[in-house]
Order: sequence, then structure tokens, then C-alpha cells
Amino acid sequence: MPLIATPQSLHFAEPLALQSGASLRDYRLAYETYGTLNADKSNAVLICHALNASHHVAGVYEGQEKSEGWWDTMIGPGKPVDTDRFFVIGVNNLGSCFGSTGPMHANPDTGRIWGADFPVVTVEDWVDAQARLLDRLGVARLAAVMGGSLGGMQALSWTLRYPERVAHAVVVASAPNLNAENIAFNEVARRAIVTDPDFHGGHFYEHGVVPRRGLRIARMIGHITYLSDDVMNEKFGRQLREGLTLKYSTQDIEFQIESYLRYQGDKFSEYFDANTYLLITRALDYFDPARGHDGNLAKALAAATAKFLLVSFTTDWRFAPARSRELVKALLDNNRDVSYAEIAAPHGHDAFLLEDARYLGVVRSYFERIARDLGAAQ
Repeated sequence: MPLIATPQSLHFAEPLALQSGASLRDYRLAYETYGTLNADKSNAVLICHALNASHHVAGVYEGQEKSEGWWDTMIGPGKPVDTDRFFVIGVNNLGSCFGSTGPMHANPDTGRIWGADFPVVTVEDWVDAQARLLDRLGVARLAAVMGGSLGGMQALSWTLRYPERVAHAVVVASAPNLNAENIAFNEVARRAIVTDPDFHGGHFYEHGVVPRRGLRIARMIGHITYLSDDVMNEKFGRQLREGLTLKYSTQDIEFQIESYLRYQGDKFSEYFDANTYLLITRALDYFDPARGHDGNLAKALAAATAKFLLVSFTTDWRFAPARSRELVKALLDNNRDVSYAEIAAPHGHDAFLLEDARYLGVVRSYFERIARDLGAAQ
């Protein structure tokens, strides 16, 4: 029997103070839960999502084909994060376009769609909102917080903002901040969106249009960075589309890789919100816990008391293993309990979403340790 997921939503009337100095009130957070919270409420695991994911982390929606959660390989009954043991919570972040309050919703002060006026949100803001949701669910302390990529940054931030509320942190394919190359990729993607004639300064909703051209290009740029060179060559190489010979055209789609990227861009532009893309990539750019500590990462991580598992992938050039090792060193400098796995996987950054036996085995083993810790404490 597949795990059946049920979307839920909570309303928060009280203002949430944001890092920018602005605040947000009367907002909603979409979330899903899997498994059962135990009697002493000690087995909760929070899953933080990456750029274009959502609260639908695992399972399927009843009666809907191809509705698997984005981390369904990882989470569920008998899986590495075993929902027969753990109460797993997936939350959609503020500013997203999958149910939580974002640019597509109305500003409670004006009644108009937020659009480009939605306040800039940061990783820290998301963590604060998640903490409020956990309060409402009656979860005072997490057995673990876990995320990949941008989700890993949120997991790390949890250990710094609410150290007393986190026993373990699982940070996968992530980094302590973005390097200049990553910020550059994000900026090119944002320029593609804001220069689309249908963007209208971010208020395209009022014009009844969507800046699909910009979204397509943004997704194509992003997708290139998620895959490794080896995977691209293995899947596509220099193959032409089926039945084609060279057309000697600068306009036609001739290579398989071109066709694939166009397909990914078209699909993305049909469901993702342009303002959300701008907000989330900016949150990625801003994240840097060492900024307030003169760039010293060890000082920044001194506040963390959780035990850590960090995982990286050898062909991930967007969040390279060296970035995870920076985190490992900074945590060890603080004498923290750290496990680290560097997986030789060919898939690039996308490896954290895929089914790799070694990777899943590492996570399974770590969560078995967490389950033993819970058992010993009871």
C-alpha cells in the first residue's frame, strides 16, 4: 500500500518579523505530515525543501497518478526515514507558489495581489515560520531536521536559531553560503525573468499574462547546473533529434540536449511563479551564517549543539564536496558530533533526489541511530 498524503494548512494572524525589517501577517503555511507523533512528542522530523519543491515530500495523493512526493525515495514506511518510526513534517515556505502565502496571494493591508511587493524572505525567516508551525503542532523539539541543497541551508539555520529544539541535523548536498559562480547563475536566471516583456515589473497578474519566456530560460539555466557533465554526455552526447540531419540553422532545435532543456523549461513555466523564483534565489544568495562573525564559519557554528550528518556527491559542482567539508571542519573545530559521507555518484547536484543505494544506506543507518537514541531516552 502506498503512503497516502493529505495536504493541510494553518493560518497565522500574528505578524512575523522578517530579517529585512519588514513583517508579514495573516499568512498561511501549507504542510503535510506522515507517520504518528509518539506519546512524548519526541520522534518528529522536519523536512526542508529546495528551490522548486514543496510540502509534498512523500507518498501519493489518493486517486491521482504520478503524484509521488519529491523525496518519496527517502521517506515512507520502511524507507531510510521510516514513517513507521518517525513523525515526518513537510512545510511549504513563505513566498512559494504551492499553498503557503506568496506573491500570488492578496496583501491583507490592500486587498490587492502582492506580486512584486511581497517582502523579501530569507532562510532565517523560513526557519522562524517553521518554528511557529511546530509550536502549533505541539512539537517542542525535533528528533531531526533534514534538507538537501537550499533545504540543507535551512537545516543548518535551525541548529543556529533554535539549537535547543534540534537533536540531529541532516544536511545533504549543501553549503555554508553560495560562491560567486552560484550567485552569478542565479542573477542570469533572474534577469531572464525580469526582462521578459510579460513580467510588467512583477505585477503581471494584473495584466492576465505570465512571463513564460523568462521562466523557461531560468529553468534551462538551472537545469544545466543540476546535472554533471558525465550525465549530460551519457544521456544526450551530441545526438541529434530522432530522424534529423544537420539543418545548418541558428533557430531550429536539432540536438537532443536542446530538446530536453526546452521540454524542462516549458513544463516549469506552466506551474512555477516568476516572483517566487526571484524570491527563493535571492534567499539562496543571502544565506551566510558567517557574515555576522567576520566570515569565521567556526565562530558562526559555535551555537549549534545538534549532532550532524553531512552528505555530498563527487560530481556535484554546484554544491561541491569541498563546501560540505568546510562545514565539517567548522563543526569539528567546535568539537561537535559529525558524520560525513562523500558519495561517488555520477548525477551531479540532482543526486540528492535520486535512488542511490550507498546514499540511501548512509541515511538509513543514521536514522536507525536516531531511533536508538530515542529508545534509550524513553
